[in-house]
Amino acid sequence: MQLFGKPVRLGRSVRRLGKARLEVGVEKAPAGFVVRGTISGRPGRIEVLRLPVPLAFLMNNWQSWGPTQKASPADAFPELEAIHAASPYGFSPLLGEMMRRVWSDYFIAWDGACLGFLASRIAHPFFVVEGAELVGYLEYFEAEFDDAVPLEPLAVLRGGPVEDVLESYAGLVKRENRVRVSRWNPVGWCSWYHYFGRLAWDDVVKNVETARKLRRDLPFEVFQVDDGYEQDIGDWLKAKPGYPSLEGLARAITRRGFRAGIWTAPFSAAETSDVVAGHPDWMVAEDGRPKFCHRSWNRTIHALDLTRPDVQSHVFGLFTALKKAGFDYFKIDFLFGSTMPGARSRKVTPIQAYREGLRVIRRAVGSRFILGCGAPLLPSVGLVDGMRIGEDTAPYWKTRPSPFQGPNAYFALKNALMRQFMHRRFWLNDPDCVLLRDRDIELGRAERELYALACGALDNMLIDSDDLSLLGKEERRLFGRALGLRGGTSRVTGLLGDDLYTIRSTGGPAGDFSLGVNLGDRPADIGGTALAPRSGAILQG
Repeated sequence: MQLFGKPVRLGRSVRRLGKARLEVGVEKAPAGFVVRGTISGRPGRIEVLRLPVPLAFLMNNWQSWGPTQKASPADAFPELEAIHAASPYGFSPLLGEMMRRVWSDYFIAWDGACLGFLASRIAHPFFVVEGAELVGYLEYFEAEFDDAVPLEPLAVLRGGPVEDVLESYAGLVKRENRVRVSRWNPVGWCSWYHYFGRLAWDDVVKNVETARKLRRDLPFEVFQVDDGYEQDIGDWLKAKPGYPSLEGLARAITRRGFRAGIWTAPFSAAETSDVVAGHPDWMVAEDGRPKFCHRSWNRTIHALDLTRPDVQSHVFGLFTALKKAGFDYFKIDFLFGSTMPGARSRKVTPIQAYREGLRVIRRAVGSRFILGCGAPLLPSVGLVDGMRIGEDTAPYWKTRPSPFQGPNAYFALKNALMRQFMHRRFWLNDPDCVLLRDRDIELGRAERELYALACGALDNMLIDSDDLSLLGKEERRLFGRALGLRGGTSRVTGLLGDDLYTIRSTGGPAGDFSLGVNLGDRPADIGGTALAPRSGAILQG
């Protein structure tokens, strides 16, 4: 193993790396060591670590919708070529450079070891397979530092099974970022996975009134309106025709006894929006014009330059207004766009710009709940309360072979299992919504039950997304069963296996129990219990 091109040694050293000056310290840690230091000058991309690549490992993608999954040095992801055209930065901030390589953002782990950066405050940390070697890098883009700034700390941990070393890594991340985990683990309703962008005001009123009547069976705390209420992407305070004011929208929820939640993509703006028309200079630029970020909603989407004081005032004013309107649960989506390289008003890294934007939102909403989505994971630690940690779910199981080609329920649930080690260490995990209805859906009964019970056993956020009028007693009972499994400390095993997992929950109201999870398409035996394809079962009470 080499560290900054030399054999690893404890202690401190000073080095020159091209146009950068590096001060490094290597200190012992339980089951390994941690590298800390500072860097100044113009680092660009620096090599941190180099060692022989393992034959199998867990790779991790940088943002919510990408996977944590088993991989090997020979893997390839040809489907990323097509995705890249519509969303160049969707699965890496390094443009198309990673499309033909095997890489892992932030950490990489296998049985016996985990290499993991503990923060991403300035640089983007990643690992890439180069021939027979695994190389860890820090990407500083075009930034230049007159004064020394901290390196992103790197932990090199050795231990037992991959699940053990990942939990050790997550504990160090929590400590490094001084994470304070929300005491409130939300239970609620979201509009998206039944109505999608077709959500009408009558749908909101119907469901919030139904939720009020069914509160004994469906004890929702928060009622969240998702995409579909707004005039355009970027014009968040202007509701589309047929809706009341945002104050009226929040009031319809709160007067029925629920906390009001709202969806925005606050760092994004469509080419058709009033904000782009009025303030094109607010966008991350290329050749003096707003830069293409991604293609969504059948429109070109641009990203706000979060380093500009007027843009920060705009974001602060947006969330101050939403809070004043009566909302206190904020789902913020498509956050990855703000981390794309491009011209900004100040020469900071895209990661720094993104974190500035998150801090502005936190100042505006105070202690209200912030749920990140479509977000760079490690840069968000300590700045959000909850995080969607997988691809969008869907009313069908699995239609595509790759986690980069979702959405579907299979990959959404798989990521919830693979990233459980982040729960209550980085934030509260949001496994995406459970779908309970048995109409207008392709998910079978066993698949719907598996998803709901696994989310409960994981102690994750539990949010339903159905037309509530479609839920009968059996569906409402399933929600109650899932809710009854929450509250314990949960651990998942089987991360390097093939779609067979065990969730072990201890210390919760339901007592100690294990839930076997078979995500595969064949019958399997877990813990002596035969499980049908795409099903789960309590192994012991």
